[in-house]
Amino acid sequence: MADARYYGTGRRKKSIARVYLVPGTGKVTINKRDIDDYLGMETLKVIVRQPLVATETVDKFDVLVNVRGGGYTGQAGAIRHGIARALLQADSDFRPVLKSAGYLTRDPRMKERKKYGLKAARRAPQFSKR
Repeated sequence: MADARYYGTGRRKKSIARVYLVPGTGKVTINKRDIDDYLGMETLKVIVRQPLVATETVDKFDVLVNVRGGGYTGQAGAIRHGIARALLQADSDFRPVLKSAGYLTRDPRMKERKKYGLKAARRAPQFSKR
């Protein structure tokens, strides 16, 4: 396990995260920046660390992430998905824990397309009687 490197791809909305787990002390680096610098809200940092907390591996792996597309919330969800998939590569015994928590499921919700005759996906033009 000296040179072990585990990989997982995570996706959410328009975000795609490439996640590498390297044995270490629990440092999370996103796009070559510390997690505290990259993600402003504390809730997003909690979301990113959820799979590590569930499997009790917070201080065993350093997390290296390349993420692009979408906003911060979508990116945080994509990172969580990627970490969960990478943890499976590290140890397949984590599967029941991650599966029951729902971290291995790809969130299928996407932005709905705009329809013709409407101003947005469901927003209709303002109605006037006269």
